[in-house]
Amino acid sequence: MSKRRVVITGIGALTPVGKGAPEFWNGLISGKSGAKSIDNFDVSNFPTKFAAQIEDYDASEYMNSKEARRMDKFCQYAMITADEALRDSGIDLDLIDRNRVAVIIGSGIGGMQTFYQQSVEFHLKGQRAVSPFFIPMLIPDMAAGQISIKYGFRGPNFCAVSACATGSHNIGLAYDTIVNEHADYAVTGGAEASVFGMGLAGFNAVRAMSTRNDSPETASRPFDKTRDGFVLGEGAGMLLLESYDSAVQRGARIYGEICGYGFSADAHHITAPDPEGKGVILAMTSALKSAGIKLEDVHHINMHGTSTPLGDIAETRSIKKVFGDHAYKINLNSTKSMTGHTLGAAGAVESIATILAIYHGIIPPTINYTHPDPDCDLNYTTNEAEVRDITYGLNNAFGFGGHNTTVVFKKFVE
Repeated sequence: MSKRRVVITGIGALTPVGKGAPEFWNGLISGKSGAKSIDNFDVSNFPTKFAAQIEDYDASEYMNSKEARRMDKFCQYAMITADEALRDSGIDLDLIDRNRVAVIIGSGIGGMQTFYQQSVEFHLKGQRAVSPFFIPMLIPDMAAGQISIKYGFRGPNFCAVSACATGSHNIGLAYDTIVNEHADYAVTGGAEASVFGMGLAGFNAVRAMSTRNDSPETASRPFDKTRDGFVLGEGAGMLLLESYDSAVQRGARIYGEICGYGFSADAHHITAPDPEGKGVILAMTSALKSAGIKLEDVHHINMHGTSTPLGDIAETRSIKKVFGDHAYKINLNSTKSMTGHTLGAAGAVESIATILAIYHGIIPPTINYTHPDPDCDLNYTTNEAEVRDITYGLNNAFGFGGHNTTVVFKKFVE
């Protein structure tokens, strides 16, 4: 029996290169960098003094002050993008069965800012100073919970947490939920808000971030020989997935189709990628098998491409091992060159970039590429967007702990 088809009918994005999906897309294809020097907290003693932040963010533009006070910023981001995805889909919630709507949304870290702030209150004033909203604001599943409560969605409701693979894991699980008929719709994606003192300090301690403080906008330079680490980012990406039958019946605009995924583990190291790429190769080959497509069907891959010296080489080698000579015919890119690394939101934000690349027939560039690296010798769509008709596109996302994901998206055909 053929699988139930799952399509994308709504998109929401809140990113360092654009607030809202249209602005996000325009930022990508124009090659906009979202990285800049941090000016909202003191970074004078930090090795890295910049990040990719959401510009001029004001929660009051999206929700009342009471709601905002009771949500960590990551949850606010999720609520904002879920609302955009639902509005973008044109769905009339009064005409659907809300028992058949899943909400599957993750965060790699969750309420990190809340945890820090409440720890300070506890240290200074004792246990009575701890907010009754501390735990609900902290836990990563609360984005899914809050969205379910707001809209009355009673279908499957949970989150997967897998560091920087989180967004993609949740999208794959939401896809399964519809394929296996546990729901007809799913709000899914990822959100993260870790650009503050403790978050910056933690990633500096791992020594994985760029220290190009004199030129933040060029610091994220995947595949470039002079790359020196990733740029910390923040934001959220959200999709409304829907069964094909439902979307067609209501005359929905369809961005594209999900037709498979691959999940795997490196079983190698807590932070470093497997240099042989065994887990990444397994994720990509599993995804191709799940989708039932051939190597030469793939025209585009949005790579994990963090701009770390080891990671970019390992992923490049894995793609060459999977695709052979066809690897050189694929338009690859890393939109992290513009958004920075949005951590638990990355898989969702970059899935949206992949979907829109297929939908518009335009591949966003990998910016800041000026010094070729002989170990990274594929077509990374450098510095300028490129027009190309895409039938199938993949999104790769990997996380600390050795978590690997590849999701397959397809151009929609009736």
